[in-house]
Amino acid sequence: GVVVGVVLGAITSFLNLWRPEVWQGMQGFMLGSTGFMAWTSCVLMCAVLLLCGALAVVMARVLDALTLGENTALSLGVPLAQARVWLITVIALATGTAVAQMGLIAFVGLAAPHVVRAVVRTTHRWTLVLAALTGGWLLLLADLLARGLIAPQEMPVGVLTAVLGGGYLLWRMSRISSVRGLS
Repeated sequence: GVVVGVVLGAITSFLNLWRPEVWQGMQGFMLGSTGFMAWTSCVLMCAVLLLCGALAVVMARVLDALTLGENTALSLGVPLAQARVWLITVIALATGTAVAQMGLIAFVGLAAPHVVRAVVRTTHRWTLVLAALTGGWLLLLADLLARGLIAPQEMPVGVLTAVLGGGYLLWRMSRISSVRGLS
């Protein structure tokens, strides 16, 4: 991961030197922003959300079985290889579409399910729906905060979600490790 990050960082720096006019668009993408969204992007993301959401809800029983362990899931008749391919495809399509439209808005997709699980204990079918709603709500709040914190300038929402989401996940990890006696 470190090597890939260094190589991609060098390519980014080279592009910045070679084509400085492209830097603003690259910076907007790397910092993540809802400010460049058009209605066509909203329609595209809504369509992909509906498709991936429907597929995820259909796969919810597989996820429930996988929480019991791979051997138990196999004994319940879950085709693990096919399930993994479908799950990775759904995740890649949903994530790729969102990133292509708004850039790198970090930690919303990681923090939302943790928030839901901290509040509600339920099957994956409801966790998926609630996590999607929570993620949208968190992004809306972060976007409003990013637009108002340093007004009249607008902070890229990805900067705010990285700081808040990263801080929240670090807090959760430290809390879990202290409960397990690992700290």
